[in-house]
Amino acid sequence: MSSELPACALTTLVMTNNQVKVGVFDSGIGGLSVVNAIEQSFPELTIIFKNDAQHVPYGDREPVEILEFIKPIFQSFIDEGCQVMVVACNTVSTTLITQLREMFDVPFIAIEPMIKPAAQITTSKIIAVCATPTTLNSPRYAELKQTFATDLKVIEPDCSDWSRLIEHNSMNEALIAEQLEPALQAGADVIVLGCTHYHWIEQEVKEIVGSRATVLQPEPAIIRQLKRVLARQS
Repeated sequence: MSSELPACALTTLVMTNNQVKVGVFDSGIGGLSVVNAIEQSFPELTIIFKNDAQHVPYGDREPVEILEFIKPIFQSFIDEGCQVMVVACNTVSTTLITQLREMFDVPFIAIEPMIKPAAQITTSKIIAVCATPTTLNSPRYAELKQTFATDLKVIEPDCSDWSRLIEHNSMNEALIAEQLEPALQAGADVIVLGCTHYHWIEQEVKEIVGSRATVLQPEPAIIRQLKRVLARQS
């Protein structure tokens, strides 16, 4: 793995400074990479990270089940004074972000597969999206493809075990290469990492694909959107 992972998934991590409190949620440890990115860009913020160690991974669960898991977690963010929420979980963002915005009266920043940026930079018109089964089956993902990828071939490698393996620090480069190679052989020149767990293996993915493809993940976009939200609140 490119970064040393925590021995077990955290339930709550508070990085206290002052000013605005930002809540960051993910099903497991993947969201810690988003926390790190936010802390580097906004050291003045207080960041509260929570995950759902009891039920991770979410990738093959039904949205109605996930919603019952996360409602009390997001209520706890509100109770602790969070003024902005970052949903660092593609599965939750692509299936439940509308319900969350209706339930809680704070700004939400949602993370979702980067189909639009991938469509803008591909030259082969073939991209690969690495995401969980629930994300790939979500209406939001279908909408993203319909809006931005109608003239593209979108390959979806079988990454169904990746989150679990990464959560237990058991991922290996041979498996990554085995799953990605068919897409690369088919001509994919952009690889979209559509799950924050996969950010932990971003370097390995880049080494495997080399110059054959560009690897995209959404942390820079999250930082840009958070900057806009914070500016509106100042």
